[in-house]
Amino acid sequence: MSAEENLLTVALIDDDEIFQFTALKSIEATRTTHSILQFLNGREALKYLIEKSSEKELLPDVIFLDINMPLIDGWMFIEEFRKIKTQLSKQITIYMASSSIDQSDISKAKEIAEIAEYVFKPITFEKFSSLLNGLANSSQK
Repeated sequence: MSAEENLLTVALIDDDEIFQFTALKSIEATRTTHSILQFLNGREALKYLIEKSSEKELLPDVIFLDINMPLIDGWMFIEEFRKIKTQLSKQITIYMASSSIDQSDISKAKEIAEIAEYVFKPITFEKFSSLLNGLANSSQK
């Protein structure tokens, strides 16, 4: 298996364009990805996942999902994701990325099986690197 095959497709679902920009630069610097998808709300992301559900190479390996967004927030995204996940041609790891330190948000995220981890913003390069390298290495067979 080549190194290229272990590169990840990452999706950022967040309405904060500054976070999107800084996350993009940090993720690119990890050198663990071949593609970074960006969505400003959960509705755009769900539409993409449904349209590309059978195209494994176009689906993200990992999603960084914000909680507070217009149209469809992070919690509503998870509810809709649960309905379509069996139709997707690949398993997707979801990290809830939020600046919220509200214990109810943290507890709720921990109770949702589809959320791998609750990650506090701002997310450092080291945290992105740790999460993405872990996923890239676990995908090596």
